[in-house]
Amino acid sequence: MNNLVILPILIPLITATLLLLIPKKVKLQKVISVISLTATTIAAMVLVHTVYLNGIQTLEIGSWRPPFGIVLVADMFASLLVLTGVIVSFTCVLFSFRNIGKDRENFFFYAFTQFLITGVMGAFLTGDLFNLFVFFEVMLMSSYALIVLGGTRIQLRESIKYLLVNIISSALFVIALAYLYGLVGTLNMADVSSKIAQSGQTDIVTVVAILFLIVFGLKGGIFPLYFWLPGSYQAPPYAITAIFGALLTKVGVYSIYRIFTLIFYHEPQITHQIIAALAIITILIGAIGAIAYWDVKKILIYNIVTAVGVIIYGIAIATETGYAGGIYYLVHDMVIKGALFLLAGAMFTITGTDNIKKMGGMIKRHPLLGWMFFTACLALAGIPPLSGFVGKILLAQGGLEQEHYIFVGVMLFSSLLVLYSVMKIFMNCFFREEVLSPKEEKGTTKGLVYPSVILIALSAFLGLGAEFVYPYVFEAAETLMDPSIYIQAVLKE
Repeated sequence: MNNLVILPILIPLITATLLLLIPKKVKLQKVISVISLTATTIAAMVLVHTVYLNGIQTLEIGSWRPPFGIVLVADMFASLLVLTGVIVSFTCVLFSFRNIGKDRENFFFYAFTQFLITGVMGAFLTGDLFNLFVFFEVMLMSSYALIVLGGTRIQLRESIKYLLVNIISSALFVIALAYLYGLVGTLNMADVSSKIAQSGQTDIVTVVAILFLIVFGLKGGIFPLYFWLPGSYQAPPYAITAIFGALLTKVGVYSIYRIFTLIFYHEPQITHQIIAALAIITILIGAIGAIAYWDVKKILIYNIVTAVGVIIYGIAIATETGYAGGIYYLVHDMVIKGALFLLAGAMFTITGTDNIKKMGGMIKRHPLLGWMFFTACLALAGIPPLSGFVGKILLAQGGLEQEHYIFVGVMLFSSLLVLYSVMKIFMNCFFREEVLSPKEEKGTTKGLVYPSVILIALSAFLGLGAEFVYPYVFEAAETLMDPSIYIQAVLKE
């Protein structure tokens, strides 16, 4: 038993509840949010270090032994995502202090954000499929509030679509859980894995696995289930879109990794081949969407779709190197997407528009913003020595080892399209003829750029300090490669 595992869930939950009690004391809410996120970050760092030294940590809620009771499980994969997620959330909240506006602050913005963090952390750490559904719902209910907060026309329109899609996916989730429980009599992930390994993955279990893929594909933004994502993520302000883009789709991706490495790994010629095909199409659709638009937010959103495809292909490679590449790229993408959306938010504050054709010449008065955006663009495209390069190299290595030449070719080609899409933003918005004079600028970037400095520095560390990060990532990959490590840690077999 290890109480450390519950802290990344418990701290934001208590904080959110406390913030609900002081809706009008915005300054106090900000102070409490910073203290809470600092404590959660420290707890997540300690958790990663503890897992690295002592192996997988578990917490049996109410001292009920699994599979009968609720269990929280922190392996290295989950712990790394918890740490990355809380750091990105911290920077987004710091950005929102100067950007989100008093109207949203007075209507529980910080409380809903803490509830969303609670759901994300719980989804990463739960060892039970039903509780994965519960934490998904906590996360989604918070996102429903955040996406509509402010009540603009586009928010109200897109929130209806977002709500309907997630209601359908949640209903499918419950159906999938019911079928799986009927087949194996348990929803504890380790126990489900053990029972399917003993009895074999029958055709009906494979059908249930594909149903789970549809559920998490809807939430993660895989082709053809990403259709809701560009419009819904464009609707809210940048501080909210940054949290959504960095965290929400990644919970869906994490869930796909978890169940297809721990539970449904016995028929890879079916499940993993489907994942491979969908991943390649997702990469291409995302890259094409990114180069097609002249809207900063839309370009970055379609790059989320591209990254989802790249990450989930690691499952199809199904080697330690492939898993390590997927995990590394997942961590990188959470960091760099957060940075790009926050930097784009600063650009929007200056110009009042996302239309690239209505921007220009910002490098003259905003050089720090410009060169940080340039650095983030290089990291996103996988240019060495930044973080995206390391993940893509590992994925390419794993793909070549398994003779997945089409994927490697598509990934490298998409990197060029991704680079083109974001450099289009950089060159036109910062180096073209100046559009706005100092008096015509809509707002100031005071306090908006510095949260992104944290994320850009973290991206640089993930690239330049790859040798330090490798042991953690490969330990996570080893657990994915060998489900018995997870099963033994949870069931104590």
